[in-house]
Amino acid sequence: MLDVRRLRLLRELSLRGTLAEVAEALHQSPSSVSQQLTQLEHEVGVELLRKVGRRVALTPAAEVLVAHTAVILQQLELAESEVAALGSDVAGTLRMSVFQSAAIAFMPELLAELAVRHPRLRVTMTQREPEAALHETWVREFDLVIAEQYPSHAAPWHPELDRVALTTDSLRLAVPPSAARFGRISSLADAAHVPWVMEPTGAASRHWAEQLCRHMGFEPDVRYETADLQAQVALIEAGNAVTISRSDGHPVAPECRPHRVAGQPAPIGVHRHAPVTGRQSGDRGLPCGTDGTGADAYGMRASQSVQCAQSVRCAHVSPV
Repeated sequence: MLDVRRLRLLRELSLRGTLAEVAEALHQSPSSVSQQLTQLEHEVGVELLRKVGRRVALTPAAEVLVAHTAVILQQLELAESEVAALGSDVAGTLRMSVFQSAAIAFMPELLAELAVRHPRLRVTMTQREPEAALHETWVREFDLVIAEQYPSHAAPWHPELDRVALTTDSLRLAVPPSAARFGRISSLADAAHVPWVMEPTGAASRHWAEQLCRHMGFEPDVRYETADLQAQVALIEAGNAVTISRSDGHPVAPECRPHRVAGQPAPIGVHRHAPVTGRQSGDRGLPCGTDGTGADAYGMRASQSVQCAQSVRCAHVSPV
C-alpha cells in the first residue's frame, strides 16, 4: 500500500515545481521532502524523478501517480465531509480567499452570521488577487475562493476547481464632485484628457479598463497606481483623478449619474474543488444555499454593498 502522505508530496512537486517550494509550503526541510520521495520510489519500484540541470522532473510513471493522487485526496475530503455532516453542527476550519471588494462589501456580515449560526466553525479569510488566489486554492492552500473576472479577461482555469456563479456587478466611472476640469464629464469618452488612478499593471481590472478606454479611442493618462480602494477614493475626492469602480464594495457614493456604454457586467463567483460524486469535496458539511455556495443561505449576495463616502459622483459604465 502506497503512503498517501508521500503521494501528496509528489503531487505538490508537480504543482510547485521545486523541492524547495514544496518544503516551504508544507513546513518541512528540502532534505526531508527528498528522502520521502526517494522512499516512495522504493515503494513503487520505478523511477519517479529525473534530474534536469539543478531541478527535478517527473517521469511518466510519476505523472500517472499524480493523477490518481488528486482523486484519492478528493475521496478522503469527501469522506471527512460526510462524517462531519453526521454531527449536530458544522465544525472545523474553512480557509477562504477573497478579493478586496468582496472583503469590504459582504464578508464582514457573512462572517458574523456564520459565527452565530455555527460557533464551532473556524473561518479564516485572506485577501488575495483572484489570479493568485485561484492557484493557491488549486494547490489546497485555501478551501474556497471568491473571485472576480472581467469581460474578455477570463480568470485562470485550474483543473479540479469547480466554479459557481454568484452575481454580476456593474462598473462606474467615478469622478471628483466639484473640480472644474472634471465638471463636464458624464461619459467615459469625456474622460480622455484627465488624469486617472488605476490598479498596478498586471491586475485584471487595470488591463480591462485600459482596453475599454482604447476601445473608446484614447489612451488613459494613468498618473496614480494603487490597489487600495480607499486610496483611490481619496485621490478622486480631492479632485486628482477619475477611475472605473465597481458598484458594490468600492467605497464611492451610491448616488451616481448613470451613463451606460454597451456591454456586459463583470461576473463574481465562488471557486472550490470539484465534486467526486454528487457532492462537493472539501465542503466540510457547510450548509449551502440554492446556488451551492452557502452565500444564498444567509441572504448574502455580492449585490449587497457597505455604506460609502458621499462626495464622489459617478457615471455607470458597462464593459465592452
